[in-house]
Amino acid sequence: MGSPLPSSKFRTGLTIATVALSVLAISACSGTAKRPRLAYEERPVEALYNTGYERLQRERWGDAIDYFQEVERQHPYSEWSRRAILMQIYAYYQNNNYAEAIAAADRFIQLFPGNPSAAYAFYMKAISNFEQITDVGRDQGYAEQALLGLRDVARRYPGTPYAIDATVKIDMVNDQLAGKEMAIGRYYQRGSQPLAAINRYKTVIDNEAFQRTSHTPEALYRLVEVYLSIGLKDEAVRNGAVLGFNYPGSPWYAEAYALLTEQGKRPEVAPEGQRESWLRRIIPG
Repeated sequence: MGSPLPSSKFRTGLTIATVALSVLAISACSGTAKRPRLAYEERPVEALYNTGYERLQRERWGDAIDYFQEVERQHPYSEWSRRAILMQIYAYYQNNNYAEAIAAADRFIQLFPGNPSAAYAFYMKAISNFEQITDVGRDQGYAEQALLGLRDVARRYPGTPYAIDATVKIDMVNDQLAGKEMAIGRYYQRGSQPLAAINRYKTVIDNEAFQRTSHTPEALYRLVEVYLSIGLKDEAVRNGAVLGFNYPGSPWYAEAYALLTEQGKRPEVAPEGQRESWLRRIIPG
């Protein structure tokens, strides 16, 4: 993406709606540091769950987690326990405890793989990785994990709101990963390592997922630059032509056009927005 993904946390109705539905179904039947557990006191499951939900509504995420964990501990084989795990996923996520949210999602998936709410667990696991993506100058492990998880959601649950949102975020993550390749390519280019730079730029162009990102025009332009720098003018012209054909209005094509023109390799097609001025130069008046 070239810049960090949006830092504001993902807050759509998907997570909230899922939690609300869980609570309604139950009603019809009736900080990152480790927190000390509630003192054990046997209590009705409804009281524990409802207290946890009340804390959730008040955004007291840590307290809510304590009560939902207590539901699991005191009533491990009940329907309440299953729903308490879903609530923990949500509360951990809201409290920025992404590792714990992922662990709770994995636990739900392992215990209830065929349950309809497994879709929510898979989705929240992917989103928890997505939220931890950093700028392109850093390791992209979270981006890669998010991409795997989002693809899994799209594949397992096509047509659902989870899959629709996952598809949007897949494009965002691909843009991030392509941006990482570009950052490395530019680093090699500045360090006079043209072949290493070419490999990185070609990765962006050849990878079908990256071809749809915002980085493809720049990758083609950088190839023009590098090929000219090592005397491979025909390769530079070829990549300039691809850039002009696919992105005639891109500023990167305008740059490539000017660069190739300086080298006596002016492309046949002028950049959009400059064609009239070129015609006036050729035909004064």
